[in-house]
Amino acid sequence: MKKPELLAPSGNVKTLKAAVEAGADAVYLGAGKFSARAFAGNFDGSELSYAIEYAANADVKVYLAVNTLMTDRELKDALTIVGEAYHAGAAAFIVQDLGLAAEIKKQYPDAILHASTQMTAQTLKDVNLLGSLGFKRVVMARELSRDEIRNIAANTSVELEIFVHGALCSSYSGQCLMSSFIGGRSANRGKCAQPCRLPYKSGKKSGVLLSLKDLCLIDYIDEMADMGVASLKIEGRMKGEDYVRAVVGAYRAVLDGKNLTEKQKAKMLGVFDRGGYTDGYYTGNRAGMYMENLKNPYGKGRKRAD
Repeated sequence: MKKPELLAPSGNVKTLKAAVEAGADAVYLGAGKFSARAFAGNFDGSELSYAIEYAANADVKVYLAVNTLMTDRELKDALTIVGEAYHAGAAAFIVQDLGLAAEIKKQYPDAILHASTQMTAQTLKDVNLLGSLGFKRVVMARELSRDEIRNIAANTSVELEIFVHGALCSSYSGQCLMSSFIGGRSANRGKCAQPCRLPYKSGKKSGVLLSLKDLCLIDYIDEMADMGVASLKIEGRMKGEDYVRAVVGAYRAVLDGKNLTEKQKAKMLGVFDRGGYTDGYYTGNRAGMYMENLKNPYGKGRKRAD
């Protein structure tokens, strides 16, 4: 059984260092443009080169997220960023836009492409189609069950990356236009205003009715390894270094065969807490996935991430 890669978020230099020190095998980060987390610190120019070199010195891979949709006019700028990262030694590029993916393969034939979760790959046909288009890995939709993941993994040669921890979106794989309609800020352009975290009313009910609990699949790591999942992904490029260090450290320990104490697990879950965690999509036990009544849906000690 091959041990899955542990993939950590890096929104800035501090969280990059926290991820590396806590035991990540790889990190994913964005540049100043074309990242699905436009409000993270992100990495530009010399910072991007520094991040890739710093990680490489620790034998940690860097995946650059250029995973927004873009216009034809923006392709040139996007390819400039890709080129800088490619020559600096980025290990792969996480892409949503098929036009950009085609141009990357044209200009850099040996560049490794990962299909973003926002491509909404949810079936074996989806995965194999993306493989035929040059993608080595597919970041699967967060909404898949363990049986669906197991079936896909058993019938494809394309690597599968699974989100195991962090925020869930109330729309399918982040394909949401609500932020655009309400405030003119597109989630597909990296600028989601998180309207699903706001309070709403439905009949006599009121509260954060659209807000999902965060995901935690730390209890199923061995099971996913048995399936042949290539990479376990932690969400959180908008979160701080304490979160990255605690969560990556906990998953690293379990991957290395160590048993977490209840105190260690509580620390991991408490470092960022909206109001409980869920494994509902993975296990099929979807009762209680929504928070409904919570004073701060943005997380303990935090305000809206904009």
